[in-house]
Amino acid sequence: MTFAAAGRPRVNVLGCGVDPIDMDDAIGRIESFVSDGRAAQVVTFGAEMAVRASRDPSYRAAVSAAQLVIADTVGVVWAMRRAGSPLRERVAGIELVERLCDVVRVPVFFLGGAEGVATEAAAALKQRHPSLIVAGVHHGYFVDTLSASIADSIRASGARLVLVALGVPRQEFWIRDNLRGVGPATCIGVGGAFDVWSGRSPRAPESWRRAGLEWLHRLLREPRRIGRQLALPEFALRVLMQKEK
Repeated sequence: MTFAAAGRPRVNVLGCGVDPIDMDDAIGRIESFVSDGRAAQVVTFGAEMAVRASRDPSYRAAVSAAQLVIADTVGVVWAMRRAGSPLRERVAGIELVERLCDVVRVPVFFLGGAEGVATEAAAALKQRHPSLIVAGVHHGYFVDTLSASIADSIRASGARLVLVALGVPRQEFWIRDNLRGVGPATCIGVGGAFDVWSGRSPRAPESWRRAGLEWLHRLLREPRRIGRQLALPEFALRVLMQKEK
């Protein structure tokens, strides 16, 4: 069993350790990373990621080694409850970052998305959160051989918070491999959040989110995601089997 910095044991979700913390605790932990000048990786952990991790030992290791792993989806919260955790709700990565924009007054770098998307996402967040300091932006369509130079650019920008939207599993591996290169910064994997903030991909209505149906809203808008959504019943079955074991 691995332990979180606050002393509470992480919860085993298909082999990955997930921190049993709520939104306020997550904000506090990240504020601590930033104020201490620590290089830290934050994983916003979902059910599809858990299934991938259960099949891929290298990805599982990358997730569990992160300084903070939060339950981003209702499926992960359900799995944690079955394991005995009192966690009541998920900590959605999009909402986590929106909160951080108001409380962590440090330069933020946006890495990921198609050409122009990071710029649009940063501008949209800046409009809603005037205190946000944008350190820089870079698209996510780069070859791996450029990773070191991009990390150098992030370090030179003075960023202390880096939002990485490279998709799963690339973003978790990229953060792990470049964490020291970006300097004393906290890096958060945010998946497709840039598309949402930029307005290119509307988020589910709040009523759908409260009901835990954000995944269905995305599927209805993007039917091509059906292949990825097949991971959800597999996730549920694996969690049930884990509990029995």
